[in-house]
Amino acid sequence: MGTAARMKDVANLILDGEEKIVVLSAMSGTTNNLVEISNYLYKKNSDGAGEVISKMEVKYANHVKELYDTDEYKEKGMQLIRERFAYIKTFTNKVFTVFEEKEILSQGELISTGMFNLYLQEKGVKSCLLPALDYMRIDKNNEPDSAYIRENLKLLLEKNPGYDIYVTQGYICRNSFGEVDNLQRGGSDYTASLIGAALLADEIQIWTDIDGMHNNDPRFVENTKPVSELSFDEAAELAYFGAKILHPTCVLPAKVNNIPVRLLNTMDPKAAGTLISSHQCNDRIAAIAAKDNITALRIKSGRMLLAYGFMRKVFEIFESYKTPIDMITTSEVGVSVTIDNNRHLDDIVDDLKKFGTVEVDKDQVIICIAGDFSAEKKGYASKIFDALRDVPIRMISYGGSSHNVSILVNAEDKIAALRGLSASLFD
Repeated sequence: MGTAARMKDVANLILDGEEKIVVLSAMSGTTNNLVEISNYLYKKNSDGAGEVISKMEVKYANHVKELYDTDEYKEKGMQLIRERFAYIKTFTNKVFTVFEEKEILSQGELISTGMFNLYLQEKGVKSCLLPALDYMRIDKNNEPDSAYIRENLKLLLEKNPGYDIYVTQGYICRNSFGEVDNLQRGGSDYTASLIGAALLADEIQIWTDIDGMHNNDPRFVENTKPVSELSFDEAAELAYFGAKILHPTCVLPAKVNNIPVRLLNTMDPKAAGTLISSHQCNDRIAAIAAKDNITALRIKSGRMLLAYGFMRKVFEIFESYKTPIDMITTSEVGVSVTIDNNRHLDDIVDDLKKFGTVEVDKDQVIICIAGDFSAEKKGYASKIFDALRDVPIRMISYGGSSHNVSILVNAEDKIAALRGLSASLFD
C-alpha cells in the first residue's frame, strides 16, 4: 500500500461480504525510512533522525488528507499520526540499542493498520483492530509460539465479537521476554499463515502485485505464465530457491493444518492466481526458480574412503557457525555443498581444512526445477540436460525430494539456463 488510493483499492478487495482477518504491512517506503532513522540514532545523530521523522510526518499528513472524506475522520487520522510520530521522536533523547530499534520498526505497521481501520469505519464497515503485539509471539529460539498465538488470538476475538473485518499488523510480534520484536522472515505473509493455522481458516490469501507464482522468472524470461495449482511441497521448494512472491516459511503452517493458500494480484483481482494445497498434480514440470549469491565448497579427502563419521564432522562445522547448507553431493573422495550466507565463510574454510583440501567457488546460482519427479517418471532428465547442453554445470542434486531437481551454475550463465529450460520444458 504505497498511497491512499492503493489503501482504498485494498478496502474494495476485502469487502465481499465474508468475515475475514486482514493482515497489513507498512506503507511502501516506510520501513526503509524507519531503518534510516535508527541508523542515525545509532550514530547519536538526533538532528539527522529528526529531519527524516519530520519528512515522514508531513508525508503521512498528506496521506490522511487524501484518504478520508469527512472532517471527523481526517481529525482522527491526524491524531493517530501525531501520537505515533510523537512516540518515535522520544527515541531521539534515549540511549539507542537494538531493542529501541525494533520498537521504531514496528511503527510502520501500527500506523498503516490504524489508518486503514479508521477508513473502513468511515465507510460504515464493522471493523475492529486486533493488536498483533497482544497475541503474536516468538519463543526463545525465535520460532513462532503456536500455542500462545492460538490461545491469545482466540481470546482476543472472543472479547471483540460481531465484526465483519478484523485488521491486524503483519511482521511485528513480541519475543519470549515480552519485548517488541519481529518474525524476522516472511513478513506479513508469515503472519497471515500463522493466523490462518491458529484459527483453522478456510483459506489464506496473499495479495501481491503479480498474478500468482509464474513458471519462470518474468524479469529474465519472456512469456512466463502463472501456475494455476501447486502442492505445498512444490511451493516450498520454489519459494526457498528464489521465487520472490512467497517466503518458504509461509508454507509450513498452512501445510501442517492443510489450509489452502491462494496467491492473488491486487492489480488484477479477477485473475485466478495460484492455489497451493495438498493436491499434487502428476506428470508435469510446474515451475523454475533461481537463487542467487550462492557459494560452493568442495572438500576432498582420501580419509573419506570407506570411513564413517566423516560427513558428521563436516556438518558439525556448518552447525557450529549456524550456516545452513542448500545443496549437497558426494563421492568416495569428496563432498560438495552450497551455502547462501558467507558471514562465517573464512572460519568455515579454515576448520574444513582439518579434513582435506577445500575449494571455494563464489557467484553461483541454484536453478530449481519443481514438479513431479517421482522415481518411475521417465524423460524429464533428458529434457532438462538437453536444455542446458551449452551451460557449464557445477553441481546436480536429485533424490532428496520427488518434487525438485536442483542445478548449480555460474551466475553469468543464469539467464541462459532459465531461458533454455523454459524453451525446453514449457514452450
